[in-house]
Amino acid sequence: MDNRRLILLFVFSFSLVMLWDSWQKYNQPHIPVQPTTPRSTASGSSVPSPSATNSTSTTATSVPVVDALPTMAKGKIVNIKTDLFVADVSTQGGDIVGLELNNYKSIDDKDKPFSLFEAKHQYVAQSGLIGEGLPNHKTIFTVTDGNRELAPDAKTVQLRLEAPIENGVRVSKVYTFTRGSYLINVAYEIDNGSQKEIAPEAYYHLQRDTEAPSGETRAVSTVTGPAVYTDLDKYQNTNFKDFEKNKAKYNFKADDGWVAMVQHYFVSAWIPEGKLHRTFYAEKLGGDVNPPIRVGLRVMLPVAAPGAKVSNSISLYAGPQIQSMLDQLAKPVAEGGIGAEGLPLVVDYGWLKIVAAPIFWCLEFIHTFVGNWGWSIVLLTIGIKAVFFPLSAASYKSMAKMKTVTPRMTALRERYGDDKQKLNVEMMNLYKTEKINPLGGCLPIVVQIPVFIALYRALLGAVEMRDAPWILWIKDLSSQDPYFVLPVIMMATMLIQTKLNPKPPDPIQAKITMFMPFIFGGMFFFFPSGLVLYWVVNNTLSIAQQWQITRMMERGGKAANDAKA
Repeated sequence: MDNRRLILLFVFSFSLVMLWDSWQKYNQPHIPVQPTTPRSTASGSSVPSPSATNSTSTTATSVPVVDALPTMAKGKIVNIKTDLFVADVSTQGGDIVGLELNNYKSIDDKDKPFSLFEAKHQYVAQSGLIGEGLPNHKTIFTVTDGNRELAPDAKTVQLRLEAPIENGVRVSKVYTFTRGSYLINVAYEIDNGSQKEIAPEAYYHLQRDTEAPSGETRAVSTVTGPAVYTDLDKYQNTNFKDFEKNKAKYNFKADDGWVAMVQHYFVSAWIPEGKLHRTFYAEKLGGDVNPPIRVGLRVMLPVAAPGAKVSNSISLYAGPQIQSMLDQLAKPVAEGGIGAEGLPLVVDYGWLKIVAAPIFWCLEFIHTFVGNWGWSIVLLTIGIKAVFFPLSAASYKSMAKMKTVTPRMTALRERYGDDKQKLNVEMMNLYKTEKINPLGGCLPIVVQIPVFIALYRALLGAVEMRDAPWILWIKDLSSQDPYFVLPVIMMATMLIQTKLNPKPPDPIQAKITMFMPFIFGGMFFFFPSGLVLYWVVNNTLSIAQQWQITRMMERGGKAANDAKA
């Protein structure tokens, strides 16, 4: 096989992998869909459905419809400050309508913190109770006195909201924020002062419009939309585009699992603990322009007898997709987690997760020693190169041999240029005589394709890379090089490699080979700088290895010729 075919094989393979990755995204498994049918809430098996109007009253069989815009305009806002974020809680419904993350910067303005829940995307975390006279996300709560900021010596800070007393029933909604954690505990405390038994049901949902987050492009595109996990069906996510095509409501039940809203680098998830029976739901809300989507779950609370007090709590994770933190939350309660099995799957590694996840684990392990993600990528590249060293060495030896027989191949082409069949036979005889594998030169490239794609997905999906600096002008390894220095260096290294490789005897092939560094270099202008850094280091090491092996082969050939003389 000649060099032109090798080049075409590489281009075809690379394109095929990219197309397969896109196809996998488009055909990813979806949350089961079926029409929703209202049922009695008393049995605990009903499914939330939108009410006919925006009335402030709630029937026992429906969740109040969500406003097209966040409810913050109708209630007062209470700010809660912790070491990791500032949460805005509205007195209407006690919903979290704003969440600024202190350790992450906005895409549009690096002087401002990143906002997860915000009015711009109609993104809120809502919850309420279903039952006669019980508060929902439209109820106006009263805020009790207390700290609004996590004290330096405190581990937690609480926000207590009191609902109006109806029929003798007192309901409190209590938020507990913990130092060093993006996990928020949301509890309902019910004091039944009425003369009849109460069987309340709680609903928890997330609302967001379908607009992609800032910074999303065709080159850097990840899934934005609802996701659910159950032990039976495992992790499933759905792109917002599915709601634009299908207005049916999701309706399925399980005894475990959680529901989330996923976007690039960040996630919010309602996570009930234990084996509570729960009903999952999701639907597209009303609105003419970019209508919001809500996704949530319902759980039955303990029955409250007359004069009894009951409570129930649920965890809300709202923050970055830090792999180690998600892994810890996925552990059982006995091991310090909350039993959120499958939560680490929200990190989008693509279909090459089986390769990308171990690569990131190695990268994270190296980072614990060097403390810089850029240098971690450099050391990881050296490690990957060391693993593939035997294969690379065999390939470069084959290429060195090809370089020594290039004059003879040129002569064969001149002699049998009009007889392609005879030319192929003579070239194969030459390869056999000199013990040259014509495919040997492309093996390192073929092997590196899955590693390259996996590393690309790891760097793209890991929030640890977001705003992570390397040196000098590289301030964010997850975005492109602002001055395109690394892509230019990469093109230079590819040109050097081209010079070290055997020169194709065909002038057309030679021109194609010379253009390839510029073609691929142009593609890398828009790739994350961390990925380009990997390729630059890999090319540099390959040049050194190939140059050394070629020099050794030339010395060995010269010594053999001298011995024969």
